[in-house]
Amino acid sequence: MRILLGLMWLLHFLPLPVLGRFGDAIGSLLFLLLKKRRHITLTNLRLCRPELSEAERIRLARAHFQAYSRSVWERGILWWGSEARLRRLIQIEPQVPLAAIQSRPTILLCPHFVCLDVAGVAVMLESSLCSIYTQQKNKVFDAALRRGRSRFRPVELFSRDAGVKPILRAMQKGLPYFMLPDMDFGIKDACFTPFFGIPAATLTAPARLAGASGAQVIPVVASFLPGYRGYRVEFFPPWENYPGQDIAAATRHMNQFIEQQALQFPAEYFWSHKRFKTRPPGEADFYRGTANKDA
Repeated sequence: MRILLGLMWLLHFLPLPVLGRFGDAIGSLLFLLLKKRRHITLTNLRLCRPELSEAERIRLARAHFQAYSRSVWERGILWWGSEARLRRLIQIEPQVPLAAIQSRPTILLCPHFVCLDVAGVAVMLESSLCSIYTQQKNKVFDAALRRGRSRFRPVELFSRDAGVKPILRAMQKGLPYFMLPDMDFGIKDACFTPFFGIPAATLTAPARLAGASGAQVIPVVASFLPGYRGYRVEFFPPWENYPGQDIAAATRHMNQFIEQQALQFPAEYFWSHKRFKTRPPGEADFYRGTANKDA
């Protein structure tokens, strides 16, 4: 891992167009080598994008591997690049909503697009924040990740097992909560909500936390700019009347928003995650079997 981190540090000095093309090349290679992850990606695309031909889904899956690889290698820029370089590369639209964040408790809702770390940096250039953090198995990488994500301002990171109280306290102190809402963590604290028409175990925490704290929910989505020119981070207006009285309806609203963004940036959504791993009672495992059929 130290060798990999050293390589990332060396590569971050490259111009972004060179580093981006390097990431694309590695991603194309991984698409051929990582059969299991390719199978998961293509399974998700078959479920969520049935209107595409199989050839189109394969091209989209390959593009996703390229985008994911780019995001890993370009993380070196986020961790070690100068503040001036980051401000030059990150295009924020319309701007980090500091006035809104300072006015009341805030949840920054950041779905799993490959550039989500860019969204975190965009916020950290202007404001501290708090978030959930899963400790990495490799201690060297864990330390690098923590340093990289908190090098501009202090950040409060909480274990998922710590519950909601530390988050509520941090939000009461004025820290926005940077929340990643769309992974499958099982049915606990979740409900089956359609995602591209497929029932998906979806965390109800964004709606429940907003209701309990009176927080506003401001979605933020990060994406690549075309031509290896950098990154775009878009902050959306706060959701009105959210969550309301119906937690299930609020959770559907969140998934519908993520669907819209996944259609806008189709290669950059995290298709290689087992989004439909948890199934309603009696439903078969979508991912069961080997990856050989996608070889």
